Amino acid sequence: MQEDFFKYQAQTTPHPLVLEVSHAEGSYVYDTSGKAHLDFVAGVSATPLGHRHPKVISAIKDQLDKYLHVMVYGEYVQKPAVELSKLLADSLPESLDTTYLVNSGTEAIEGSMKLARRFTGRSEIIAAKNAYHGNTMGALSLMDYQERKQPFLPLIPDIKHITFNCEFCLNQITEKTAAVILETIQGGAGFIEPINNYLKKVRQRCSEVGALLILDEIQPGFGRTGKLFGFENYDCVPDILVTGKGLGGGLPIGAFTASSEMMATLSDNPKLGHITTFGGHPVIAASALATLKEIIQSDLIEKTLEKEELIRQHLRHPKIKEIRGRGLMLAAITDSEEITSDIILKAKDQGLILFWLLFEPRAIRITPPLTISNEEIIKGCDIITDILDTI
Repeated sequence: MQEDFFKYQAQTTPHPLVLEVSHAEGSYVYDTSGKAHLDFVAGVSATPLGHRHPKVISAIKDQLDKYLHVMVYGEYVQKPAVELSKLLADSLPESLDTTYLVNSGTEAIEGSMKLARRFTGRSEIIAAKNAYHGNTMGALSLMDYQERKQPFLPLIPDIKHITFNCEFCLNQITEKTAAVILETIQGGAGFIEPINNYLKKVRQRCSEVGALLILDEIQPGFGRTGKLFGFENYDCVPDILVTGKGLGGGLPIGAFTASSEMMATLSDNPKLGHITTFGGHPVIAASALATLKEIIQSDLIEKTLEKEELIRQHLRHPKIKEIRGRGLMLAAITDSEEITSDIILKAKDQGLILFWLLFEPRAIRITPPLTISNEEIIKGCDIITDILDTI
């Protein structure tokens, strides 16, 4: 299987982890030799309820018995997509009442960029340095990392970059700006939180000049930060909210949510201003609806901060310089890129799944399922600190 993996399947790096998966359940992924791997990554924040949560599996199986894809997005009334959109509206501030369902977070970013330009009639979009919003051409244009962008130039024009948490930089937001797009917590940069009411100040500046604020909650959303949505921690409501990853409960999804007035501009002049064949797919929407209901109705969100504290307590080690982030969106920062890579690779051999972050090579990603138990947290942390003792 590994030989065919390298021969027939396109690779993203020269050296993938090559864990050959047999099955997964709860907080564990099992390889074909039967070895259990404790998951401290959750599919890169995409499985908030762990693997094969019973309520998610039940919802998927129930929908499988009814219908799969029947028509392109927006033409037929399909109960799972309607109920998911309604529950999102009920869970968000009043101004965020209409959701466009798509297939991935990066597609949701593309849709949000189009919506901002369409609604404002402006073209300039401002993003943050060290931001990551996806890898399609529009999302890639929001990145300021030239090494990653250079092979694919030219990209989307009229994109400017400011420094996250820099208040002076807000002067660059003007009447020419269609939108400012920010991650609520910067992910690839090392789980950098906004400080000194930064998001509120961005919100105020956008309102002053008529620009829209787009918040990317693809990672922080759905309970990972101790609130249902990360922006709730910072007293800032966006004009457009972008979600993905954890919403699907293990299936691929993306969504962008705005006011009904704003979203209506994509349906006319021109018609089909944004269109997708499989967005709102009934099986995926059923999975997402079950996931969102469980996160809202259970005590998982309130326990997230307790689990954060447990991780911080059990990852105290001289070679861990700081732990960034909030809730179960954490990055343990070591002294060097070499130490971090050594830990991640040795942890794999010891049955613990860890991973890297995109722009901060010293960071160990710690984003387990919200359902992870205290005992599993301590077990994983002990593996990390034991490895650190040997480095």
